[in-house]
Amino acid sequence: MTDSESTDNPVPGLPDSLGLDQADPELAAAVEDGLGKVEDMLRSVVRSDVDFIDQAALHLLKAGGKRFRPLFTLLAAQFGTGNTEEVLTAATAVELVHQATLCHDDVMDEATMRRGDVSVNARWDNSIAILTGDFLFAHASRLVARLGSEATLIIGETMGELVTGQMRETVGPREGEDPVSHYLGVIGQKTGSLIATSGRYGGMFSGVTPAQVQALRRFGDVIGAAFQISDDIIDIASPATESGKIPGTDLREGVRTLPMLYALAEDGDPRLRELLSGPITEDDDVAEALDRLRTSSGLERARKTVYGYAESARTELDSLPACPAHDALDMLTRYVVERTR
Repeated sequence: MTDSESTDNPVPGLPDSLGLDQADPELAAAVEDGLGKVEDMLRSVVRSDVDFIDQAALHLLKAGGKRFRPLFTLLAAQFGTGNTEEVLTAATAVELVHQATLCHDDVMDEATMRRGDVSVNARWDNSIAILTGDFLFAHASRLVARLGSEATLIIGETMGELVTGQMRETVGPREGEDPVSHYLGVIGQKTGSLIATSGRYGGMFSGVTPAQVQALRRFGDVIGAAFQISDDIIDIASPATESGKIPGTDLREGVRTLPMLYALAEDGDPRLRELLSGPITEDDDVAEALDRLRTSSGLERARKTVYGYAESARTELDSLPACPAHDALDMLTRYVVERTR
């Protein structure tokens, strides 16, 4: 499962790649300021006296990315008192957890690139990449410990979800288990759980009501899964010139994403089943698989699934007060749908 990136950022702090370029200017300024402080904290807390650890950790952070999890933490906090010290600490911690999982994922996937740069495991080796991930997890735990016992329990539960999701993805569906249900459960754990925690932290440490904290948690859980499915669709449907990445990455890695699972279940295409039986190494086979998937019913059904998740996200938004942050999350929800068309 891939993660799309964009370098476009016309509104500082609210990336256009997330559909937030029309957000309220005051909110944008607050989030820009918060993200800058989070970035400084990220680079400060991972510093190590051991040279190669320092280099490996900073190499990963410097690769950038959307910083979606701290961004969502900061947006959630705008329903309350905004960028408190606790909110900034929480936003930094969730990004460290995310970066740690990327280190470990790259080892498991034998990836050589991460966001257009050489991955940690390729630049050094698998052992260094695993230990770098552990190093980042340790710093995330240290930061969350400052936030109290409830926050510590939450991040512990979230890490358990992340690991369980990765294990389930690695092992695959049990005999007789529906592959689609298995896939949706995995992305809920691997992607949705940490984004849910990001929103939960933003609400908790900005003084919003407990009911609003739970609405932000549920919104994050749903929108996180929707983003992952939309990335899976883009990996098939969008030309590289439009999406900014090479299509067919999941095919080359042998990952069966939701559009593929729907196509296999509904279309009965024996050649497509043959192509999707494992990683595809030949460019011509990748092109053929993409052509077959683009004309399959699986792609449109995956889009409908994204629409359904977006409607669930809007339901959670309905329980949150009207304000610029509410408008920004509504823009985000609409963008998730629009990017798959």
